[in-house]
Amino acid sequence: MGEALARRGIGLVYGGGGIGLMGVLADAAVSAGGDVVGVIPEALMAREVAHRGLTDLRVVASMHERKALMAELADAFVALPGGFGTLEEFSEALTWGQLGIHRKPCGLLNVEGFFDPLLSLFDHAVREQFVSPEHRALVVVEEDAERLLDALGHWEPPAVERWMSREEI
Repeated sequence: MGEALARRGIGLVYGGGGIGLMGVLADAAVSAGGDVVGVIPEALMAREVAHRGLTDLRVVASMHERKALMAELADAFVALPGGFGTLEEFSEALTWGQLGIHRKPCGLLNVEGFFDPLLSLFDHAVREQFVSPEHRALVVVEEDAERLLDALGHWEPPAVERWMSREEI
């Protein structure tokens, strides 16, 4: 994914860490000549987990400020396989899209079916009428980085004009 972003001239905005999968992603993007902006809270910076080789590293006061700045800088949101932080950040971006706070695509890189259980949950929520099919369509899913970037580049926001009215309940 990092190399694919750099080849296309697409910058990476991420949490600023130098470890784990996201550290590897940032390394790949930087090595391929890509612009990489990290946004890291002071508390994590103090623990010396920040990536030291980025185009730009911005230090913020809190996790809330981190997510807000990352959302402001981003043109799209992509989740790679990860843990609770990944799920929380992706859910927030998806919810903001649902509420119309942003009109940016939200994608999952579904490596080896990692997100299949989550996608099943989304589909279950649609069947149980907790999520509309239009809002479910906010999630772009591909198993290959290049195909995901293509899909995100051609993504059009679904036409969801309003929430359900009282009469429809």
